[in-house]
Amino acid sequence: MNIGQQNRLKVLRFTPPGAYLGSKDGKEVLLPTKYIPPKLKVDDELEVFVYRDSEDRIIATTLKPHAEINQFGYLRVKDVNKFGAFLDWGIEKDLMVPFREQIGKMQTGNSYLVYVYLDPKTQRLVATQKIQAHFESSSIDLEVGEEVDLLVGDETELGVNVVINNKYRGLVYSNEIFTDLIIGDRTKGFVKNIRSDQKIDVSLQKMGFDNLEEGAATILKTLEANKGFLALTDKSTPEDIQFHLQMSKKTFKRSLGILYKKRLVKLTEEGIKKL
Repeated sequence: MNIGQQNRLKVLRFTPPGAYLGSKDGKEVLLPTKYIPPKLKVDDELEVFVYRDSEDRIIATTLKPHAEINQFGYLRVKDVNKFGAFLDWGIEKDLMVPFREQIGKMQTGNSYLVYVYLDPKTQRLVATQKIQAHFESSSIDLEVGEEVDLLVGDETELGVNVVINNKYRGLVYSNEIFTDLIIGDRTKGFVKNIRSDQKIDVSLQKMGFDNLEEGAATILKTLEANKGFLALTDKSTPEDIQFHLQMSKKTFKRSLGILYKKRLVKLTEEGIKKL
């Protein structure tokens, strides 16, 4: 049974406080009555999140937190008191960020990018704003072109920082962003480059020919949505292309070339016509 994670446990028995669930290693945990799903029976298996409640008891819930142990999350501050800041992380008990783990004083109502971990002294789940130390950098188990999960972080002079697969730090360069990226959002991306210093460049679009095919499909879909005509040409500004298609001018021109060679579109001085 792992604290701070989802566990698949078997129903052992029912009592007035709730259902007792057991793990294969013989440990038991209480699932309070209010979280018991309808028609749950003894010997059924159930996916639950296990944590310590406000009285330091190990307890289970069917609610899913916004971030589990050893994961990053963008969480809102519900309250600040003499012990630290308390974050809403999707379950009944709030997640504390001790003052020593804050970068500047956290403010109630604001959201912050944090990392969830188990405090070795108290054995309680806590969070920290000092996330840099928790990225894996010594061994990068990724390949160029691989699709990855992204958590959008803060904006820098070069672009937008992202958390890759809840494990690595990456960067999407500003000149390659053609859609709105809002801190805390989760999206997909592709590994563009793994540098010698173990830093990772990320693209929001597939690389190479796949990206061009995707761009061509985007142009066709937009043409269909606009009655077969799009007022864009190879002389259109990058801003106009980004507004209508959310892609760079370079991708637009190459994708348009694919469609033209396949005789799917006609190019005129006024724009693109679907054949």
